Amino acid sequence: MTESVSRSGSPGTDRTPLQRLEAARERFAQARREIEDHGGAAVVDAAEAYRDTTDLLDAYVDRATGTGRENFQAYLELEGKFDALVDGLPDDLKGREAFEDALDVLDKRRLSESDFERAQEALAPARQYAALLDERNAAREELVEARKAAGRRVREIDDAIDERERLLELATADLGAPVERLREPIETYDEAIRTAFREYRLEASAREVFSLLERSRWYPFVGYERPPDDLKQFVFERPAGEYTIPELLEYAGYSRSKLDHYVEDADELKRAVATQQTYLEGIDGEPLTIGWPPGPAGVLRCQSREYQPFVARVADEETVAALRDVRALTYDSEYDRLQTAAQAVDQLTPEEREHLRDGRVEDELESLRAERKRLEDALEEDVLEETDPF
Repeated sequence: MTESVSRSGSPGTDRTPLQRLEAARERFAQARREIEDHGGAAVVDAAEAYRDTTDLLDAYVDRATGTGRENFQAYLELEGKFDALVDGLPDDLKGREAFEDALDVLDKRRLSESDFERAQEALAPARQYAALLDERNAAREELVEARKAAGRRVREIDDAIDERERLLELATADLGAPVERLREPIETYDEAIRTAFREYRLEASAREVFSLLERSRWYPFVGYERPPDDLKQFVFERPAGEYTIPELLEYAGYSRSKLDHYVEDADELKRAVATQQTYLEGIDGEPLTIGWPPGPAGVLRCQSREYQPFVARVADEETVAALRDVRALTYDSEYDRLQTAAQAVDQLTPEEREHLRDGRVEDELESLRAERKRLEDALEEDVLEETDPF
């Protein structure tokens, strides 16, 4: 049985996704409360002014320090811009005195890096407002990531619930049912189509086989991979497409001089075939097999109906008859009981059977459903809390 999926919220922490989400929500709410306590929009104005000022200082710290003419010119530019910035700040701006103090620090004929450091220190009272917004933004990002983790956990839980529900469904199976009534006809057919396709590969041209594979695109239950475009073009358009697939694979291993004796388009053959050797070697009868255990009656009925024209193309009447026998099973009144039993016998491990007997699966299912409900409720609550006026 699938082990309980991890509940870890993130690497390096033992918090569950729900705990991580709750903590992130509280951090975000606390950050917003602190902004509101300081005046909300006023904090935003002060923070923007602080960032504009520090950006200006950073832009001139290298250019406006020193004794050269260019340094002095940069200093004059900085002084004019800084003075205009401070002069344009509202009188009631939070921390406005800090900006004026920083301007006073820079009010001298020459500046050194230490002057810029002192100006930054003078801005410290205004820095707290930018820090409040930084914390709010970091808290919001943490909340976003926590929501993603919670969403992933919900998907994990859904998969785990599906697995436990599948086990409970299989637990109702009659494990003593005579599943050989299904197994024997299916195994007889599967072995017959594998053998028939091997013989077909040895006799049919690559062009004929590719036509069969192309036709499968219209039959969802016939799971052949269609040929790559360059290989398909070579097989359908060049004379070498009349060779069988085993022959093409053999020729692709020949030297250029030896291959010239067998085909007209030696270089094209080596380019087209040698690069697709794995694909060509993998063309077999498996996509036309039923497999064990079989699917529900409706699925097997459609599956065998879609197989029929392909089987008739590559195999003899005896194999076609074996496929008809498989399809006839789906009309047996006992098919559903036997198919469920076959699924159970094939899929239930001894450990899973023990967990079903002692009621552990039901307990896990109840716990998973409760956890999913708590996460879904928390995610819905966060949707309502994410609107931020600042």
